[in-house]
Amino acid sequence: MRTIEEDIERILISEKDIKKAVKKMGKQISKDYADKNLMLVAVLKGSIIFMGDLMREISIPLNIDFMSVSSYGGGTKSSGVVKIIKDLDHDLSGKDILIVEDILDSGMTLSYLKKILSQRNVASIRIATLLDKPERRIADVTADYFCFTVPDEFVVGYGLDFDQQYRHLPYIGVLKPEIYEK
Repeated sequence: MRTIEEDIERILISEKDIKKAVKKMGKQISKDYADKNLMLVAVLKGSIIFMGDLMREISIPLNIDFMSVSSYGGGTKSSGVVKIIKDLDHDLSGKDILIVEDILDSGMTLSYLKKILSQRNVASIRIATLLDKPERRIADVTADYFCFTVPDEFVVGYGLDFDQQYRHLPYIGVLKPEIYEK
């Protein structure tokens, strides 16, 4: 029987390094938002593990909500068309929004989200992402907080998937090309 680890070419970022970086980010966000009305907005499904770990490292009061959007379909590259599948449940008026995402890749999704959320009477809006992949950037968007810059390789684990698999890996791994080029 094949294991998912066999599909990983190499580990790019270890579980230990992720934990250390998320802890550091949580401390910085706690400091930066000390006197703010913080709401974390997780972009499902990829950011769920990162969001859970990050919010436990934030020492100030906060609220959370979730959005589900898609710009990939079943492929490995963004289609450029962002579709809201699940919108937020809470009013954002007066809140300091921190969009929590797994990876900033082309920037199309985060650029779109930042634009539509900023129209909802928010006090501020920023982006926190686990991974930044600047080589693939199309949209003019940058992360206010990020843990790691990654090369232009197909990465999975710690919430990131390929065809809904590999999210549960505790590290960031590079997926073997033969897996996603089928």
